[in-house]
Amino acid sequence: MTRPASVDDLVRGVESGDRALLARAITLAESVRPEDASQAEEVLGRLLPRTGGAIRAGITGAPGAGKSTLIDSLGMHLLAQGQKVAVLAVDPSSAISGGSILADKTRMPRLALERNAFIRPSPGGSGGGGVTRRSREALLLCEAAGYDVVLVETVGAGQNEIAVARMVDCLVVLVLAGAGDELQGIKRGILELADIVAVNKADGDNVAACARAQAEYALALGCARARSSSWRPRVIRVSGLTGAGLPELWRLVEEHHALSLRSGELEEQRREQRRHWLWERVEESLQAACRAHPGVQARLTQVEKDVLEGRITPAQGARALLAAFGAGDA
Repeated sequence: MTRPASVDDLVRGVESGDRALLARAITLAESVRPEDASQAEEVLGRLLPRTGGAIRAGITGAPGAGKSTLIDSLGMHLLAQGQKVAVLAVDPSSAISGGSILADKTRMPRLALERNAFIRPSPGGSGGGGVTRRSREALLLCEAAGYDVVLVETVGAGQNEIAVARMVDCLVVLVLAGAGDELQGIKRGILELADIVAVNKADGDNVAACARAQAEYALALGCARARSSSWRPRVIRVSGLTGAGLPELWRLVEEHHALSLRSGELEEQRREQRRHWLWERVEESLQAACRAHPGVQARLTQVEKDVLEGRITPAQGARALLAAFGAGDA
């Protein structure tokens, strides 16, 4: 039986780049058990000075856009350049069972075998915008372990992708040519959030269609209001299958990173991300404390019943529970 790793074990292991102990540190951070929270916070607190040095890129797109295949090829390209690559791959969770496929290592077969690559599949769970509730902690732990690039593969695409935009430096959105009307709902999110739009599967008979899609997206992005003073979103054609366009894609990511670093926008963006993370954790902790409060527990069943049966509004029910929480009723 494996001996439980101590805080010292985990800190030393992550600092030395031990992938097994890095995985155990992320598991501890993802744990929902209250007794693990303080240990996880101590581990991350001690490793915090080693974080912040990686390029953080989000890779998102609709199901079937080819995210995992592209990341497998892109990761191999980065390894060939001497980079250490971590991939945080968020699997969709079942709405019924809460289970997830966790198959990203099979979808990234080459990268999974590489010593300088680390792939961490995690269930999406209740995290919004295609990221897990502890994706940020996992990202920081990968940075502390010495990874130069952290790629975050997320579920889906659209307005909720603001969640991943709040944890990465550069958001790459994969789209397909000729996918039909189902892309129309994504385009608004792309215009608002994407730093780079990559038209994927530009190979074989699909090259001409991808060229047309590239022109259409470039035109749409040209009409959108820029979020950055130093960067205009770019559109590029790529093929995760053949590797075509991937060196150019990564050059754009590096160019975006360099420009935002030079302008000061990168540090400001990361400061705002930390602010958002702070208040997200405050809200999460307050909700947990409210649910566990004796006064709330004493009233919860009746208040929920009154709301469900339409006797009071949800707002009135919430006010009643918060009153019990604030008054300290036992």
